[in-house]
Amino acid sequence: MSTNQTTRFPPSQNPPPRPSSQATMNHSNASSSSATNKNRQYAHLHAQLAQLNAHLADTENLVRATAAQAQDMRFLGGYVGALFMGSARVLGEDSVRGRDG
Repeated sequence: MSTNQTTRFPPSQNPPPRPSSQATMNHSNASSSSATNKNRQYAHLHAQLAQLNAHLADTENLVRATAAQAQDMRFLGGYVGALFMGSARVLGEDSVRGRDG
């Protein structure tokens, strides 16, 4: 075979791709795959941030409810303390009268 002859392939058979074009195709596939992965990761991050935002709103509502309940517990604590002091005074006076009489 002389150097001037070119190799011909039958129409049903394609020549093997050149390494440079294959490297270019691999690079474009890799960048396409990388962009797809990045978009998927951004979508997942967006979903997680939306869920975090919803949970923070729930937490804020729970903290508000807890603060209101703490005020109510403070009132009830004072009320029960007053009842104990009153009952101790009444029971104390009755026990003193019972001993003397």
